[in-house]
Amino acid sequence: MKAAVLTSLRHMEIIDVPRPSIKNNSDVLLKVEKVGVCGSDVHYYETGRIGPQVVKYPYLVGHECSATVAAVGRGVKKVKEGDQVVVEPAVSCHKCEQCKMGRENTCYNLKFLGTPGEGDGCLREYMIMPEECCLPIHGKITLEQAALCEPFTIGLYSVRRSRLEKNANVAILGSGPIGLSCMVAARALGAREIYVTDKLDYRVDFAKNTGATWAGNPEKEDIVKAILRQQPLGVDIAYECAGEQEALDQAVELLRPGGVLMLVGIPEFDRVSFDFCKMYRKELTVLYVRRQNRCTRLAMQMVSAGKARIDSMITHYFPLEKADDAFELVAGYRDGVIKAMINL
Repeated sequence: MKAAVLTSLRHMEIIDVPRPSIKNNSDVLLKVEKVGVCGSDVHYYETGRIGPQVVKYPYLVGHECSATVAAVGRGVKKVKEGDQVVVEPAVSCHKCEQCKMGRENTCYNLKFLGTPGEGDGCLREYMIMPEECCLPIHGKITLEQAALCEPFTIGLYSVRRSRLEKNANVAILGSGPIGLSCMVAARALGAREIYVTDKLDYRVDFAKNTGATWAGNPEKEDIVKAILRQQPLGVDIAYECAGEQEALDQAVELLRPGGVLMLVGIPEFDRVSFDFCKMYRKELTVLYVRRQNRCTRLAMQMVSAGKARIDSMITHYFPLEKADDAFELVAGYRDGVIKAMINL
């Protein structure tokens, strides 16, 4: 079968790899249908690593996908051949202390698609996943929406973890797919005013047209002053989705005393800093998210019910043979790209 693999920095090749086979009773053989190109995939593409997770070439990336069930193990009960599914990319052990605490996303033995040291990715024609990771869509959402559910769950989890209350005012710094997912989730869960920033004008315009109260470019205006003119007491929650020091500093300035800073973005560096004086004088709460936890089914329900409109994030389509072009497009922020989707 065909697979797109990283063979060096900023280079992918299409190679033939063995088609996987069912070995365990809970195994599901999946025919991969749609794969979204994620920012974390691009980190591996551009730098070959995220923190201590370092690529060893050749390597299969990709974790946002939808699929069709091709075959099932003897113990599988919840899906059958022909079912279309959302694929949950995280496989938890359900035995460690973190899992017992209900924190499967920080499982000590977590295996995640497309993560060095944990598992190969989904940029291939077929793959094996356990039954628990295959969530049938029953025709209620499209295969494209099914692939988008993975990034949307991160935004949804971030908003739920921030304990957003109805009519809260929020800022979202960085409007890539994860920032936009936070925006969609915040709007659906009752946020009143949503202020969005990005250094790319086309993403600023996209946010304005898809749910932001206001959006601006920090390289063209003082976004802190602009937002505080509209919210002089500060915002209740700031979602840092850019993974940049500048955005962290802006978030601290924007928050009201007692506000919540949600760290969502993945920086390319190992350490960040905070203005301690401003942090403690405001008594800010700082929270991080580790992907998502127990939000996939809710995300699917919100999308199928029309409460979360995420389709417009897909701006470009590529065949598997052009996966390298898709990654170059996203890495270079070219041609107004928000989300590139690879069709298998």
